[in-house]
Amino acid sequence: MSKTFEIIERVGISTESTNDAIRNVIEEAHKEKPVAWFEVTEPRGRVTQDGKIEFQVTVKIGRKLS
Repeated sequence: MSKTFEIIERVGISTESTNDAIRNVIEEAHKEKPVAWFEVTEPRGRVTQDGKIEFQVTVKIGRKLS
């Protein structure tokens, strides 16, 4: 059994919440390959030109290597 993981980094974006941004990025990554764990490393946001708030989170994702 492998005890080695790869770590990838992605940015999740949502106009709803930081939790939604995290969920979006994890669900998308899990479609490609099962996610073993994740770590939110940088929450941030911006205000769009039309005045909406956009939540952004950088997430490290751990995937078990086979």
